[in-house]
Amino acid sequence: MSGLAWVALILTIVGALNWALVGLFEWNLVAALFGTMSTLTRIVYVLVGLAGLYLIFLSTRLVQRPRTRV
Repeated sequence: MSGLAWVALILTIVGALNWALVGLFEWNLVAALFGTMSTLTRIVYVLVGLAGLYLIFLSTRLVQRPRTRV
């Protein structure tokens, strides 16, 4: 897996865990670390969103790739 794919995966996991914390405990980790809707918080949200979009693109490429027998 490429470096970009790993970064996208990590960012998406961070975003998913943040949403779990919001849903379970009404606590936003990203906002707690960087401030409520600060510039840095918004950048993190945008990066997580772009990572999710990249993983959607990557998953369609993986599905279309023919499997080979070894």
